[in-house]
Amino acid sequence: MTLKDKAAIVTGSANGIGLAIVERFARDGVKVILSDINEAKGAAEAKRLAAEGATVRFVRADVGSAADVAALVAETEDAFGAIDILVNNAGITHAADFLELKEADFDRVLRINLKGSFLVGQAVARKMVARAKEGGKPGSIINLSSVNAEMTIPNQTAYNVSKGGMGQLTRNMAIALAPWGIRVNAIGPGSIATELLKSVANDETARRILLSRTPLLRFGEPAEVAAIAAFLASDESSYITGETIFCDGGRRALNYVVKVPE
Repeated sequence: MTLKDKAAIVTGSANGIGLAIVERFARDGVKVILSDINEAKGAAEAKRLAAEGATVRFVRADVGSAADVAALVAETEDAFGAIDILVNNAGITHAADFLELKEADFDRVLRINLKGSFLVGQAVARKMVARAKEGGKPGSIINLSSVNAEMTIPNQTAYNVSKGGMGQLTRNMAIALAPWGIRVNAIGPGSIATELLKSVANDETARRILLSRTPLLRFGEPAEVAAIAAFLASDESSYITGETIFCDGGRRALNYVVKVPE
C-alpha cells in the first residue's frame, strides 16, 4: 500500500483508535492533521510524533460546530495543500436507561457522532470534488461506526442510534460522491482494547463476560483497526465503496456465548 505524501485529517484522535490511526498513517508517510477538542493531549501527541520524524500537526476542532469544521479544513489546506483522506473518528457515549435518557444527552451524542461526521464529511468532500473536477486524484473518506450499528445495548440508546445512522450516512455519501471517484466506507469495531474498554474490563469477571461474546477470545487492538483504515485509504481498496468492514472477532456472527478458558 502506498500512502506516502498523502494528506489526512483524523478527528477525535488524541487517544484510542483515532490516535492509532494517526500513528499508522504517520508510519506510512502520510501528512496528518490530528484533531480533537482535548488540546493538551492532542498537542502533546502531535509533538511526540513530529519529534519522531512524522509530519503531524494538531488542530483543535469541535466537529459539531460548522465554524470549527470550516477552520479545520482551511488549516489543513494551508498546511498540506490538499486533503486526500478523511477519517471521521470523533465520538462519545452516554449510558442511561431508555426511560431515563434526557433529551439533551441524546442530542449531545448525535451532535458529535452523526452530525459531526456529516459536517466534516461534507466540507472535505466539497474540496475533493473540486479537485476531481480539475483532474486531480479522488480521495477516500472513512467513517468510524461500531458493531452497535446492527446490535444494541439497552443503556446506550443514543450511541446505538448514532452508529445505525452512520451506516446510512456512509452509503448515502458513497453513492452521492461516486461520480467523482471519491470512495466512502466505514469501519465497525467490536471490543477494542482502548483505555475506555480497559477501565470497564478492570476485573476478571467483567473481562470474562466481554470475552464470552467474542469467538476469537481476545480483545482487538487499536492498531488492527488502524490497519483497516490504511487499507481503505489506499488504492488497494479502489473498488470498495459504501461498505462497512466489521472487525469484531466474530461477535456479530455469534448466536450464543462461548466458554472462556480459566
